[in-house]
Amino acid sequence: MALDEFVAELDQLAEEAADSFSLASDASMLEDLRVQILGAKSGQLKSAQKGLGKMPPADKPLAGKHFNQTKQRIEEAYALAQGRLDSASSTQDASCFDATEPGSRPRIGHLHPITQTVQELKDIFGRLGFSVAEGPEIEDERHNFDALNIDRSHPARDPLDNFYLQTACTAAASSKGEGEVSDGRLESPWLLRSQTSTVQIRVMEENPPPIRIVSLGRVYRPDTADATHYPMFHQIEGLLVDTDVTMADLKTVLRIFCSSYLGEEVHVRFRPSFFPFTEPSVEVDMQWGDGWVEMGGAGMVDPNVFRAVGYDPDKVTGFAFGLGVERLCARRFGITDIREFFKNDIRFLDQF
Repeated sequence: MALDEFVAELDQLAEEAADSFSLASDASMLEDLRVQILGAKSGQLKSAQKGLGKMPPADKPLAGKHFNQTKQRIEEAYALAQGRLDSASSTQDASCFDATEPGSRPRIGHLHPITQTVQELKDIFGRLGFSVAEGPEIEDERHNFDALNIDRSHPARDPLDNFYLQTACTAAASSKGEGEVSDGRLESPWLLRSQTSTVQIRVMEENPPPIRIVSLGRVYRPDTADATHYPMFHQIEGLLVDTDVTMADLKTVLRIFCSSYLGEEVHVRFRPSFFPFTEPSVEVDMQWGDGWVEMGGAGMVDPNVFRAVGYDPDKVTGFAFGLGVERLCARRFGITDIREFFKNDIRFLDQF
């Protein structure tokens, strides 16, 4: 094919395409024309492009340049027609609009009650001088157990009470019969964190005292779901480390928090308990109405925890506490079954 014939064919195609696009009366017709002319598989321009292969080598640069210019002309004509139809549609819509007609209120979502609670807890403890710290949800045994003074014989490390993860390394060890502990289970260094106390360890490892933080997030335990338990739930844990910190400071912080979140009529009491990472340890109960409700655990940080992160227990003291976010939210809104938080029932969630 001669160069002048190829150029003439392209010019004719561009003119016909522009005329066709200008006559399109609606978006559907314009789209059909676009596919017919500019279609990537069988469009007219694609067919014309095959003529490039028939050109003499010396003419191919000029032919290719003219082909690109033709494609640009056709695309511009298409864009012009598209703008014309869009403008006409907008004008028509505007002419049909009746400003006196009542509008349709759009359905606007809102934050989940647990998320609302988490944000409010952050705000309250922020006013008490606590900063928010975060950490990973997949943890190693050191941060989830060892550094928290939970030894290997403690029942909290039982595989039936945790979500241990089988990694590629542990899978290989299992196939070889290696990596097993005395009870026959495969030892895994990774698990879904069972408490947000792991964040406290990470913060103390990286920062010298004084420390004043709260950590909020999801934790995982293989509990049977019922009105007060769920295999995934949220915790808020607080940590204050300084000199001369006492149980009186702990109770004062929790009392101020409870009165801020649940109201002035709430009272706090401590009952003796045991946790490996605090000594002494207490259960925290809150009175709201006629009875007492257990909300979490607390105590003075055990010296072994300080030693695990490089602190000198002879120079610093501190307290820690952990509260269940679902329980706080349920108590606040009078909900008797925490499973309602995870059903995604719009009828339930619309109340908050």
